[in-house]
Amino acid sequence: MIETLEPFRVELTGYCYRMLGSGFEAEDAVQETLVRAWKAFDSYDSARASLRTWLYRIATNICIDMQRSAQRRALAVDLGPSGGELGAPLLENAFVQPVPDASVLPEDQTIRRETVRLAFVAALQHLPPRQRAVLILRDVLAWQASEVAALLSDSVASVNSALQRARATLRVADVGAPLDVSDPVQKSLLRRYCEAFDRHDVQTLVALLHEDATMSMPPFSWWLRGRESISLALSAPDSPCDGAWLVPVRANASPAFWQMRPGLEKPFGLVFLDVRDGLVTGSTTYLNVEEFLPLFASSSATPIISGRPSRTYVDD
Repeated sequence: MIETLEPFRVELTGYCYRMLGSGFEAEDAVQETLVRAWKAFDSYDSARASLRTWLYRIATNICIDMQRSAQRRALAVDLGPSGGELGAPLLENAFVQPVPDASVLPEDQTIRRETVRLAFVAALQHLPPRQRAVLILRDVLAWQASEVAALLSDSVASVNSALQRARATLRVADVGAPLDVSDPVQKSLLRRYCEAFDRHDVQTLVALLHEDATMSMPPFSWWLRGRESISLALSAPDSPCDGAWLVPVRANASPAFWQMRPGLEKPFGLVFLDVRDGLVTGSTTYLNVEEFLPLFASSSATPIISGRPSRTYVDD
């Protein structure tokens, strides 16, 4: 039985992560899905639905139930105006949380990798749960409308209508440009950024930013917009970036790096970069590393490095 259900774990985790915006909640939802499937397997009828459809139906119902009383997860830029005081950290459930690629992207399937990017997952959270499920199943996983209708016990017309409304909502959300690992311009940009970060060369870092670039540091709602504001923050005498360096990690199908600091055996932060047109348009540094580090430790993500590498590099 386990051998039959276990191969679906990663793709189900990716689905639930897009639905919920949290790797831990996604893992919990998938575990509950597999437990329910195991208990009800004797009643499963392959003539009515494939095993994959049956499992996704269970997972969808669990995710929708989990969101009935939950607040919508977001990015800092969605929570209020830029600037101001740092303030107190918010609870974990206020933010879309990072996730290792290995937990949500099956190696044997062709799936739009950019759909686990933080900005895309945050945009999904604006959708009602059923619209979210329809859009993910249709536009991300490429299910037929009839398959989604059967999963949701709905009509094809209703599914198509929900998809149109969901697409309209996402069109007005800025989900950023996807990472293109084959693009030499992007690779050069990331390498130069990492090298400047390693030197704490604020002038070069700022030169690589888009004029409207943003910077945020969950679990704080505080965030900045614009080169000048970010330059002032990076140049502060007590800047946590001084002396730090970056180590690549495969997370959210994005340029992602552990931020290491001298004297610390574990990362100080997890940095995500958004890039477009040869410039960095945003940086998000998660400072609540202790909360989600177990999620990465249990995956095949790049191992944590406690010693300073000989040079900064960019993961290909």
